[in-house]
Amino acid sequence: MTAAREIELKLDCDAADLAALNLHPLLPSTDERTIALRATYYDTDAGDLRAAGLSLRVRRETGPGGERVIQTVKAQAQGAGLFDRAEWEQAIAGPAPDRAALDDTPAGKVLERAGEPEIAARFSTVIERVMRPIRYGASAIAVTLDRGRIETPGGAVPVCEAELELTEGDPADLFALAQALVETVPLRLGALAKGERGEAALAGRLDRPSKAERVPLDPGADAGEAFTAVARACLRHLRLNEAVFLDTRDPEALHQIRVALRRLRSAFTLFRPLFAADPAAATLRDEIKRVTEPFGRARNLDVFLDETLAPEIERRPDEAGLHELRALLGAERERAATAVLAILDSAAWRGLIIDLVAWIEAGPWRRAAKTERSRPAEEFAAEVLERLRRRIKRRGRRLDRLEPEERHRVRIEAKKLRYGAEFFAGLYTEGKARRRHKAFVTALAALQDRLGALNDIATAHEIGADLVPPERRTADDFPDPAAALFSAGLVAADVEARARTLLEEAAQAHADLLEVRPFWR
Repeated sequence: MTAAREIELKLDCDAADLAALNLHPLLPSTDERTIALRATYYDTDAGDLRAAGLSLRVRRETGPGGERVIQTVKAQAQGAGLFDRAEWEQAIAGPAPDRAALDDTPAGKVLERAGEPEIAARFSTVIERVMRPIRYGASAIAVTLDRGRIETPGGAVPVCEAELELTEGDPADLFALAQALVETVPLRLGALAKGERGEAALAGRLDRPSKAERVPLDPGADAGEAFTAVARACLRHLRLNEAVFLDTRDPEALHQIRVALRRLRSAFTLFRPLFAADPAAATLRDEIKRVTEPFGRARNLDVFLDETLAPEIERRPDEAGLHELRALLGAERERAATAVLAILDSAAWRGLIIDLVAWIEAGPWRRAAKTERSRPAEEFAAEVLERLRRRIKRRGRRLDRLEPEERHRVRIEAKKLRYGAEFFAGLYTEGKARRRHKAFVTALAALQDRLGALNDIATAHEIGADLVPPERRTADDFPDPAAALFSAGLVAADVEARARTLLEEAAQAHADLLEVRPFWR
């Protein structure tokens, strides 16, 4: 059995949005088909297939042409929205998995290595699917509108999503259609396939923030393929946490959104030679920064309240001004979080994300002459990482005596180097290189931690300085602004007392990093 390639753009929505799409003038219902799908996902008790990045599904399809049962093995989806992954499918006789039919798939080999363990059902999906073939631009696109649920032992999870699959023509037409739809219907880039959503529901992870995942890189990849994998991973990280923040306002989800955005902007910087002839890269990078500027204030208030002020209140529970300060800044945090939600709920934001994925997958940079883009990723990575290390070495001399602005520049360079080391980790997985990578990232993290703590101190000063003066507040607004301002100064003095120790530790961490052998050499 040979693997087919499935390329589709997934868009999340709610039931009302799906109804709007069903009537959308860009999606005429000519040749529409409606089918009922009931699928069950399987794995071993030890999760052997999940560990290998595979899923196994048996699906009963009932439609105008009758009924059939299809067994499908899929490789794990990479990135968000655009799922370009291998799949192996075959018609089978009954509702249970056909073990013999798995022999020609990677799943069969995984099960063989595991000693042929039993496989059991994990969860099911029940979906009503509307399918419409349409023409858009010069291309043929299969539009799928899915509504239903994922059934797990812990309850049901609703499913409402649209999928656009390019069956013939130019990928740019696929993204142009998505951009046109997003202008009138509040669609969001999808981050999870149904199988992944079911696994997340089983594990209780759907409403939890998530950290960046390892970027899957083929050691033989070129620089262009490496950038695509990195950018997809950043968008996936962003969308997973965006969904959580929209539902829960969890501060950690906001933090991870900002991490994803910083990683994405760093990727644009690290891979800049690939985009020399494509000005859209700089435009998109700048637009990400502009649109998300308010995210920083919301995150800074979260850190100050939870990591700086809370310990101060614990040490001085009778200091009334600290409680006044918490109330004041708590209200500020709510306003800042509301501003973030307004951005995430805007059509401009949703459109920007679609613009990003369209440029990543079908932008002019992909059609440019193969120069930097076709270089081996490992060679490209070594050059980028070496340049960043030299910059940190030069700028970090006498780190404990640098002015705050200069120290901040070292912190930014260290962050880029850390992201680069994480992005390219998949190229260094063998023996000595893997051990060197781990040692290098550990040393780099120690430097980042100290520089980050120093940055938090600077932020604490800024928050105190930004407090509204007492004469501009009324008793109705805030009972004792003077006490809050006094306490803000007290907190700033306490955190500043840690600065000298942190500076010495940062200088030592910088020296330690330079002693560690770079893993890319």
